[in-house]
Amino acid sequence: MADRTYQLRTRIRRLVERLEKDRRGATAIEFSMLAIPFAMLAFAILESTVSFTAEEVINRAASKLGRQFQTGQLTAANTDETTFRNLLCNEISIMVGGGCPELVYDLQNYTSFAAVPTSLPIDLTGDIDVTGFGYNVGGAGTINSLRVFYRWPVMTDMLKAHMSNLPDNKTLLYATVTWKNEGF
Repeated sequence: MADRTYQLRTRIRRLVERLEKDRRGATAIEFSMLAIPFAMLAFAILESTVSFTAEEVINRAASKLGRQFQTGQLTAANTDETTFRNLLCNEISIMVGGGCPELVYDLQNYTSFAAVPTSLPIDLTGDIDVTGFGYNVGGAGTINSLRVFYRWPVMTDMLKAHMSNLPDNKTLLYATVTWKNEGF
């Protein structure tokens, strides 16, 4: 029995020595160890980049439409809320798709720049609080603010816990533009 145990130990030792000397699979093992963290990093970079680009598209759209209101190209007389929503949706549809299902906006006029809201409208559930949101186009010389919000879905499962700040694993993208209308 002791002889068999000795033979088994010897065989195992020889096998281990051969495996230690054999380097043919080292690259495959090293790659497998690094592939998962590399893929996670690549997905995080892609997700962040796409989300940032979408927010910049929304910011550009808000600035463009705000400028059109400021110069009198868009007014209460030639633009209703449906037309405005369609214009805004067309500007951002390259990133968010047709119909802009998660789009929320607030266009208001104010008596002073100090009266313009400066905080995010988040309710107790962590979602956008649309109380008081509206579409009120100001006339010549009025102070106006356009706030655009979009509930952006976080697509990568492993990033949902880190990037989402709204219910249903979404993150809030927003843009704000404030201006004083010209005397058109």
